Amino acid sequence: MSQTLYDQDLYDWSMQTARLLREGRYAEIDALHLAEEVESMGKSERRALEHRLVVLLVHLLKWEHQPEQRSKSWQRTLIEQRKQVAKLLDDSPSLKPRLLDLLVDAYDSAVRWAADETGMDESDFPQDCPYGGEQVLDPSFFPGPEANDVPRRV
Repeated sequence: MSQTLYDQDLYDWSMQTARLLREGRYAEIDALHLAEEVESMGKSERRALEHRLVVLLVHLLKWEHQPEQRSKSWQRTLIEQRKQVAKLLDDSPSLKPRLLDLLVDAYDSAVRWAADETGMDESDFPQDCPYGGEQVLDPSFFPGPEANDVPRRV
């Protein structure tokens, strides 16, 4: 079985495919692998959004359940993750209707991560995500008691 350029050198294959597309030489394009790569790009965007949501949820859980540990660093992480989630949704608006499903998927990972970082048990956190999509994305939303207090730790 002979290997194709795709199997031998993905970078070279992608550069050649881009050149063929620009030149309109569609008959010479490896359409099967091109379709796989385009599909993979879409999945990568979804995974990137889910990862950002996990990090965001971890910090929301820590903020809510460990108010005495709140810090500027946590606050900056919440701000940055919200900004990155917004950018991903701007770049791929078709992911916005999937946000609630992605939150559900991300929440399980976030609980495990938050439990590990806080030393708390997973059962100390709500079983289902306590935050709605609008809350998660809202730059002014900080959950829990004294949620709007300035962080105590620096």
